[in-house]
Amino acid sequence: MTEILPPAKLALAKKPLGLVPTSANRALSADLRMLAEHFKDRPVRLAEVVEVLHGRGYRFLLVLLCLPFLTPIPLPGLSTPIGLVITFIGFRLALGQRPHLPRRLMQKELPPRILPKVLQASSRLVAAFEKLSKPRLQFFYRHAALQRVGGLLIALCGLKLLLPMPIPMSNFFPGASAALLAAGSFEEDGLVFLSGLVMFAASVAYFALLAFGGAAAVGEIWQRLLGG
Repeated sequence: MTEILPPAKLALAKKPLGLVPTSANRALSADLRMLAEHFKDRPVRLAEVVEVLHGRGYRFLLVLLCLPFLTPIPLPGLSTPIGLVITFIGFRLALGQRPHLPRRLMQKELPPRILPKVLQASSRLVAAFEKLSKPRLQFFYRHAALQRVGGLLIALCGLKLLLPMPIPMSNFFPGASAALLAAGSFEEDGLVFLSGLVMFAASVAYFALLAFGGAAAVGEIWQRLLGG
């Protein structure tokens, strides 16, 4: 069994990769708890997260990256780099290609202190999801065209996360949509995929409302300036 080094030894490790053993047969919630413990005292590079999730695939990585956004409060400094990764993976899935992240993105450090807390809290949410998810409506995963559509929607969600908008819920809708579209593949649960489509529609409606409200506010200001 691979040893999980304590924080004191981790600080001295020259090559931190590979210290957290994972298994495709173990629950994702268990791996999230291990990740939270492993990265609690130091920054984490995206390459390390990818190696920890080795064997699970990039859809697991997508869900992991979306978890910090399942909160109504935007996370400054986090949405732009993670949104870029989600966009890149989504477009590769939409093209029917195996996701492959550039070296520059793989070396990107995620903000310390925030990630472990998010992982610890998210592990309970994922554990509940694992109990409810089961194979159903599997034709969503038997047709390549539908999976490519899902990849395109994930990419669009990533583009929304790229926008540094300090507005409540502006990260939640695209983050939840991308997470559901990716998570449905774990058990080929088409109901989860449909939930992702509904959440994406809600995301579009929310951003349209923001745009409409912003345009109305600008119009009102412009009228007042002209009237003055």
